[in-house]
Amino acid sequence: MPTTQAPPVSFDNTAVAFASKSDGELRKMYALFAAMNNNSLVKTGGGLMKTALKWQLPGTKFLIKNSIFEQFCGGESIQECLSVIQELGRYHIGTILDYSVEGEGNDKSFDATTTELLATIDLAHRSQNIPFSVFKVTGVGDAAILEKVQRGTSLSPAEQASFERTKKRINAICARAHQYGVRVFVDAEESWFQETIDQLAYEMMQRYNRESAIVWNTYQLYRHDRLDALAKAYHDAERGGYYLGGKLVRGAYMEKEGRVAQQQGRPNPINSSKQATDDLYNEALRYCIEHIDRISICAGTHNEASSLLLTELMHEHGLRPNDPRVWFAQLYGMSDNLSYNLAHAGYNTAKYVPYGPVEAVMPYLLRRADENTAIAGQSSREFLLIQREMNRRKARA
Repeated sequence: MPTTQAPPVSFDNTAVAFASKSDGELRKMYALFAAMNNNSLVKTGGGLMKTALKWQLPGTKFLIKNSIFEQFCGGESIQECLSVIQELGRYHIGTILDYSVEGEGNDKSFDATTTELLATIDLAHRSQNIPFSVFKVTGVGDAAILEKVQRGTSLSPAEQASFERTKKRINAICARAHQYGVRVFVDAEESWFQETIDQLAYEMMQRYNRESAIVWNTYQLYRHDRLDALAKAYHDAERGGYYLGGKLVRGAYMEKEGRVAQQQGRPNPINSSKQATDDLYNEALRYCIEHIDRISICAGTHNEASSLLLTELMHEHGLRPNDPRVWFAQLYGMSDNLSYNLAHAGYNTAKYVPYGPVEAVMPYLLRRADENTAIAGQSSREFLLIQREMNRRKARA
């Protein structure tokens, strides 16, 4: 039976959602989301921005940094992100620094990324406002080798040496996280090497999750097999005597997954419909809460129904809103109505805050713009909430 009263959460409360924004900042957001509500403008503008950056046209970087970059990124460096971390912290929202530079695929790049990731863990250790660090395995290792490992293809001596260096970098990141008690997410990637990533993540859990969930794997629930993978991971952790950390997301590579599956002549791993994905995601939330004795969970979602469901599940199982095993997370610059209202009600909430040089994070920014136009109603939803808050303030003036 529940032991606590569930705090009321309304994701329509724009006064809370935009409490951190001045009138001028709201107007700027309104203009940006109005532009992103136009699919053809996003497609055309994205291409123009990439071209302008490539040719280093005067004023291009300034324009991008003070518009779409400012909305979705914390800064070009860790130092530039400090003000964002502090501002989110004022509203009891944690920051997850996400180094969003897509590397060059060589050891120099992998080592540089590892050094940067260790710096985010060091900062998290010193800051009460950074509850997690995060990394992509392809940021510290060769994707082609990860794919070969998953297929069971023999590696050449050079490839085996490269794979060992990848494992050494991953261990360095997880060891530092364990040393400082900083939780770290291993991001999910494409299905044709995800099993390799899973195995690397579970090896780190066996090593570092003996006292609590330090290393967390990510499950993309738009794949129809991911709840089964999560359940297997739970049973393995139970048998192995360690804790499982699971970040639940819907997914980020849907079109690519379908295209590659067709090219390779294998079944599409993606659910047949959005409803099937939503159902599986919610089922995974239930599974995690039912096994909260060994699973820590982060619901990485912009979906209001799933977020509300998790608050209800916590209440049903007698979990306090600030139970350290349960987190909510959204991307910086999106779904503030979820993040700020959840945090206001006392739930553990964090924002993924990407950072890196403007030129290097352009692929990320263009995906965000595409995502806002592709997700049914996402830009419209953001746009209307901002509009509603502007009208509310105008009425009170």
